[in-house]
Amino acid sequence: MTTKTADWRVYPAAELTPILAASLTEFAEHGYNGTSVRSIAGRVGVTVPALYYHHENKQALLVALLDQAMELITSHSEAAAAEAGDDPRRRLGAIVEAIVHYMVQCRDLAFLNSEMRSLTTENRARYVAQRDRVDRLLCDTIQAGIDDGSFGVPWASDATRAILSMCQGIAGWYDPAGTETPQVIADRHVHLALAMVEAGGPRLTEGAKKA
Repeated sequence: MTTKTADWRVYPAAELTPILAASLTEFAEHGYNGTSVRSIAGRVGVTVPALYYHHENKQALLVALLDQAMELITSHSEAAAAEAGDDPRRRLGAIVEAIVHYMVQCRDLAFLNSEMRSLTTENRARYVAQRDRVDRLLCDTIQAGIDDGSFGVPWASDATRAILSMCQGIAGWYDPAGTETPQVIADRHVHLALAMVEAGGPRLTEGAKKA
């Protein structure tokens, strides 16, 4: 169950224990494979056995952080969709805006998506199931727009992957010291997302759909 959020455009600082905060910093700076439990313990100022008292291993630290990440983006995306209502254009725009704000406000957590490759098979399946909630929310919205004629693109799944890939890339290039504000970046990506699904544009011919 996701938590309620008063303003889905504002992501509060993740409530991390000192060990998890240090783990996030280490993973962001050195990657999962380049980080050792000893380096995390040293950053926190505890012994390795003390760290193991709270977390079974390095994998458990990554899983705990990914749980936090998925809770944040899911709760905010669902809140954005609920506020937007049933209109596919408004709903798609709100979901994309929520995702973009997550990417710029929670860059280190957003970066952890790239560490999915480091998860065990069981933990990867669990993480994918969590991530799929946002994917389905976006895909269902696009499909609803296709069904009612709001969107001209006929490929809901492809459009979903394209939009998510575009948004996920933000965490890699966004600079808080840059001239573009998070809201400007969000607005532009909403515009791009709506263009991708051909919002309000002509529907493709049957021949083009099969091409």
